[in-house]
Order: sequence, then structure tokens, then C-alpha cells
Amino acid sequence: MIRHPSLSRRALIQAAGAVPLLALPGLLRAGEPDVSELSDVTTGAVPIGRAERLARIARAQTLMKAAGIGAVLIEPGSSMIYFTGVRWGRSERLTAAILPVEGEACIVTPFFEEPSVRESLGISAEIRVWQEDENPLALVADFLKERKLASRPIGIEETVRYFAVDGLKGALPGAKIVSANPVVRGCRMIKTAPEIALMQLATDVTIAAYRWTFPRIREGMTNADIATLMAAATRKLGGAVEFNLILLGEAAAYPHGTRKPQKVTRGEVVLMDCGCTVQGYQSDVSRSFVFGKASPEQRKVWDTVARGQQVALEAANVGTHAGAVDDAVRRYYGSLGYGPDYRLPGLSHRTGHGIGMDGHEPVNLVRGERTPLAPGMCFSNEPGIYIPGSFGIRLEDCFYMTPTGPKWFSTPPVSLDKPMG
Repeated sequence: MIRHPSLSRRALIQAAGAVPLLALPGLLRAGEPDVSELSDVTTGAVPIGRAERLARIARAQTLMKAAGIGAVLIEPGSSMIYFTGVRWGRSERLTAAILPVEGEACIVTPFFEEPSVRESLGISAEIRVWQEDENPLALVADFLKERKLASRPIGIEETVRYFAVDGLKGALPGAKIVSANPVVRGCRMIKTAPEIALMQLATDVTIAAYRWTFPRIREGMTNADIATLMAAATRKLGGAVEFNLILLGEAAAYPHGTRKPQKVTRGEVVLMDCGCTVQGYQSDVSRSFVFGKASPEQRKVWDTVARGQQVALEAANVGTHAGAVDDAVRRYYGSLGYGPDYRLPGLSHRTGHGIGMDGHEPVNLVRGERTPLAPGMCFSNEPGIYIPGSFGIRLEDCFYMTPTGPKWFSTPPVSLDKPMG
């Protein structure tokens, strides 16, 4: 799925009118869909354990040494979960993790939150607490001084809020603040076998939910009705619903849809962009089809996008710059008269994005991205074509890099007549 830079995925989908997942109109008023024929396919999921997290920290420390970084500061979110297991929300009261270049990590949190924070802690770590009348960044500074790291560059994870960075500068005058991207991205961009296994399960759930939902779509259904079916199937199959973006007819021409009312209509496109999580790891799969008989133009665009996915995959070689994948697709589309570049009708967004614990992670398959592809990197592959005022087609499947090249998490459909494979 693509994403507006200033909005969350959930906010975008709700703005498009597709989901309030807990209060859907239509089908939910008559009760949940009957999904009794489905069963949980995630019972064999193996959660990320202590040994895996300790290996991540060891890798981070190796990268810190290479980059000359003394410690990394992280706020709650996917990076904190990734390294420490701590699942916590952000508020004006700072909870933070400090990963030092050597030795055990430290968690700084409010005194009254410590028992709750400790519940999900997945590694051995020191916990320092602060009272309401104390400055939590002073505790961070004290930890760095005690570990003799105050004079070394301090890496800041890229989502850490300004008040935390500014507070650290105040508590530790003269501190050299640098980006922690070489460390955090250096770890998180390369997925291990346990991570890929969880992403595969999440994708399996989404594909199974698609195949259950597809034959139940009826003329006159709204996008919310279809999202209800997809959400119910996803939950029964063992996934935690992350998003269900359903675009009908002309709305499919706009990657994130429109607020205009939408209903399934014969001869018009149904574009579904859906995903879930399993043990915190995400899937992201899009399917497009025509309800009823497809027009020659619809079929031509669908076939072109299907080929565009293969062009992208063929360009995704180990060592190739990520941007070259996007370049290959645009050359192909341009040869057929779409574009040029990001112009419409054609592909108006990047070819794909990184994916893992977050639905969108660095790096992207986009023009100018010079990061070389390496084993363990995971991406979406979604080179849609959009025709304003008419329709759009997006097919999206994710893949991961192996030492010998890319491998699909889900196999793309090969025919508009069998859009779910």
C-alpha cells in the first residue's frame, strides 16, 4: 500500500470511507459474517524470543562501533519492540530505551509505569525510574555519564520526538547528536528467518481472507460492506486486522480513494488493498478485478500492471540499487505510452516500499534510492496504473531478497479472470 507522508494508514483508510473497523455500517448491523468454515492458520507462529532480541542488540552494537556511535536513544514504537520487546505508547511522559555500544540496555520510564513496562520486557535490562517532579532526560544523561559515553556521539532513532532530543541536549550540554539510521536501519532492514516466517504467515492470512471474501461480493455492496467481510475472515484466520482499503469504480483511479459514496457496480473495478499482522509482522496485498464483464481497456491495463510486477521483480537483483527497480517499471510503462515519469495516466507513486514490523519501512523502491538490495530486505511490489475519472488497477505482492534473488511472499495472479489466483 502507498501512504500519504503526513497521515497514518488507519487515518487514510477512514478518510476514504472504507473502515471504522469497530463500527462498520451495513453488514455489522445484521451481525458478524459467518466465518465458521475458516480456521486459524497461525497456530504454529513462533514469537520473537529473547535470543533473537539479544542477537539484534549485538548486531546494533557492532554497527555502533563501526559508525563511532556511543549509544542509541529510542522511544516507544516498533524499534523499541524490535530491540527490547517493550510494548508501550508515547505520551508527554517519556519512556525511552538506551542501547549502549557495550553492555546491557537501559529503560527509562515513569516510576508508576515501571511494573507495566516490565511486563513486556523481553531482555535483561536496567530500568531507571523518574518521579513526576524530575527530568527523565537527566536520567538518560546520568546513564551515559556512568557508562563513559557522554563524550561520544549519541544516535537518535529517526522517530524520536523533538522534545526528547532537545531535553537531552539540555541535560547533557555539548553532546554530539547524530542519526541512528546506520544502526537501527542497518538492523531492521535485514530480516532474519524468524521474521520472514511471521511475515509469510501474515501474508497467508491475507490471501486466504481474499479468497473467502471474493465470491461473497455482490452488486450494490459498499466499500464498508466488503471491508467487513475481509476483516471478519482475517480475524478468524488468526491475523490482527491492520487495514482494509476498498475502492470501487472511479475511486480506484485515486490511490487512496475518495469520500464519495461507492457501491459495487457491474462493469466497474473493485480495488482491494488489505493487510494484517501476525506477532507484530505485517502483510500488504492488493487485488483488482472487474465486477461483471471487463472492458478491453480494463483488461489491457490489468495485464500491463501484472507484467509491471514481473518487470520489477526481474530488476530486483542482489547488489542492484533499490531505485533501479522503479526505473525499470517506468521504462516499461513509458514504452506503452503511460507517464512519462510520475504523470497520469500511469504510475503516480513509487513502485514499492520496505515492510516488516511497520507497513512502511525504509527503504523504498523509488527513483534515486541508491541503497543496494541485500538478502533479508523485504518490499512491496505495487506498480499500479491510474486513469483519473475512469479507474485504476493496483496489484500488490511483497517479496524478500535471498542470496540468489527475490522470492514472493504471495504469488501474483496471472489473469483478470482469476484475480485471486
